[in-house]
Amino acid sequence: MFSLKGKTAVVLGGAGILGSAISKGLAKAGAKLAIVDISENRAQTLASNIQATNAEAKGYQADAMDSKSLIHVRDNIMRDFGATDILVSAVGGNIPEATVSEQIDFFDISQESLEKVVNLNLFAGAILPAQIFGRIMAENPNGGSIINISSMAALKPLTRVVGYSAAKAAVSNFTQWLAVHLAKQGFTKLRVNAIAPGFFLTEQNRYLLTDSNGELTPRGRAILEHTPMGRFGEPEDLVGTAIWLASDASKFVTGVVVPVDGGFSAFAGV
Repeated sequence: MFSLKGKTAVVLGGAGILGSAISKGLAKAGAKLAIVDISENRAQTLASNIQATNAEAKGYQADAMDSKSLIHVRDNIMRDFGATDILVSAVGGNIPEATVSEQIDFFDISQESLEKVVNLNLFAGAILPAQIFGRIMAENPNGGSIINISSMAALKPLTRVVGYSAAKAAVSNFTQWLAVHLAKQGFTKLRVNAIAPGFFLTEQNRYLLTDSNGELTPRGRAILEHTPMGRFGEPEDLVGTAIWLASDASKFVTGVVVPVDGGFSAFAGV
């Protein structure tokens, strides 16, 4: 029931740190992969690596913040693969300019910086892909699975990352809203869920968790102290949950946000 053979998966942000791990994992489960990234070179390189494992994959370039760009790449994917059964929206991230720091106080964060983070995570990372790919997925007789990427910052607003926390909370809310909306519209086989990763050391948050020498910052230490498993997540830790949500193993699951966090969200601190 966890097999993805015969299914086509589109992974937006598919050549990023988390997206590439999910792309490889879905391919190992049997899916055909359409890897979409802002960098065509990264997308095609990852597709070539996946092809070397005897899986079918193709790389595409698109800007997820531009609906016309998404429509164009959707049409190309439909031409090449004929269907979209799984959509993983792995576009997202944070910027220092939308983060409270010793250099920037909350009252000084610009509207432009906050809008950039919200647009990247909410619109590019959830709403626009769901509109553009969801329209054709709704026509699939066997339905499909839309998987968004939320965050621990959505469950428990984290200090400093004001724009990112607000945006990811909106992603979780939108995920649940869309799941209900589609089911109530009669598309009961098109499911919408999200994964909420815990703390993964990526280029977007490395400046918050480690110093210039690679040592943990006080924030990094506090996170590990509040993570019962005592470590940061590895990108591959997301793969099992992604396969479950993409496959028929979760065919009665919609509107949930699944933490993959080493116990962080369950820990009260004592």
